[in-house]
Amino acid sequence: MAAHGVTHAGGVPHAEEHAHPGPEQYVKIAVILTAITALEVAIYYVEALRPLIGPILITLSVVKFCIVVMYYMHLKFDHPLFRAMFMFGMATAIFTIIVFIGLFHGLLPV
Repeated sequence: MAAHGVTHAGGVPHAEEHAHPGPEQYVKIAVILTAITALEVAIYYVEALRPLIGPILITLSVVKFCIVVMYYMHLKFDHPLFRAMFMFGMATAIFTIIVFIGLFHGLLPV
């Protein structure tokens, strides 16, 4: 039987839906996101990390963004094609940012 009686065109039933996270899973995710945010704030105050603060904070922000998209926007439970499209877009954005940083800091030849 199709999930919720929904069928594709031509009468082909949907695959069974995956269970979405319950309230305790959302609380765990919120705690993880809070811990990453606290780490970001703490890193800002560590003088020894000043030369690396940009890459560290960007990496932590990307991790938080992926967690939010995967769980709160339910991308983790959607078709793998949607995940692949998201990851391609994320990889393209990261590559573009790295290239621009390299260009503006004279690390890449023009």
